[in-house]
Amino acid sequence: MTPPAPGLDDVRARTFPFPKRHFTSATDLERLEVLSLLDLADSFVALNRQKAKKLDLLKGRTLMNLFFENSTRTQSSFELAGKRLGADVVNMSPRSSSMAKGETLIDTAVTLNAMQPDLLVVRHASSGAASLLAQKVDCSVINAGDGKHEHPTQALLDALSLRHAFGDISGLSVAICGDVAHSRVARSNLIMLQMLGAHVRLVGPPTLIPGAAKNWGVEVFHDMREGITGVDVVMMLRLQLERMTGALVPSTREYFRFYGLDREKLACAKPGVKVMHPGPMNRGVEIDSDIADDLTVSLIQNQVEMGVAARMAVLASLAARLDNA
Repeated sequence: MTPPAPGLDDVRARTFPFPKRHFTSATDLERLEVLSLLDLADSFVALNRQKAKKLDLLKGRTLMNLFFENSTRTQSSFELAGKRLGADVVNMSPRSSSMAKGETLIDTAVTLNAMQPDLLVVRHASSGAASLLAQKVDCSVINAGDGKHEHPTQALLDALSLRHAFGDISGLSVAICGDVAHSRVARSNLIMLQMLGAHVRLVGPPTLIPGAAKNWGVEVFHDMREGITGVDVVMMLRLQLERMTGALVPSTREYFRFYGLDREKLACAKPGVKVMHPGPMNRGVEIDSDIADDLTVSLIQNQVEMGVAARMAVLASLAARLDNA
């Protein structure tokens, strides 16, 4: 039997002011703060599974989505999260705005600031863009992915998915596999997963693992089968050909042969292993469709569901800080 969805009073009781005015990096949170956000997100998971999904927790607040890169999952989940919390949601389109006519990012920040938004969600191709905007606006900024830097709400939703699958993240062995060099998801995840007590491995060809990875407190493997042997979780990453300069892999076919996740390689992992992918997937390049669509091992659809709840928790917590301020 599905438990009743939490009411507004229940959610308010679990909501705490975000520790900082902005959420641009996984390092903005301490371990107990992450756990509190996950608890809050759990209440939104229950709400989102009910017929009536809306609260007025953010009534009167304005949420702006500013996406300079294409996005389906992240932008849609932030939009849903804002609307389900009662916020006024505005989706900005930089390609049809003054940015397309040569306006700088700082000019855009000044313009948006004059509109008095409360929460600004930003995705940009340049690392550090979200932090730059945070210095120029009065509202709270949420980093929805900046270049090769970070994607902190993705790490939060991944942690929520793992907690639903395993109950406790502490002690889990997680292999993050593929194009680590160009992945903001990998950077935020290894910070948050280690914070929560997981053991993290990085697996990929030498050309796609940063040289500094040996200083990140992780194990590094260049052989896929060896790297995922005995792990609880295999987190696959998209091969980001659009960010690569030079021939870092010989071909996508060869890449799948050595680093693509198929049944034969997955058999090296621990029984009961779970597979994750932040999306969008390149089927037949980094993951076989047979695994991606197998709900007994794949958490990929679950990650999409958890994304809305995790982002609702972040918005509610940041709004609580604004209320206190």
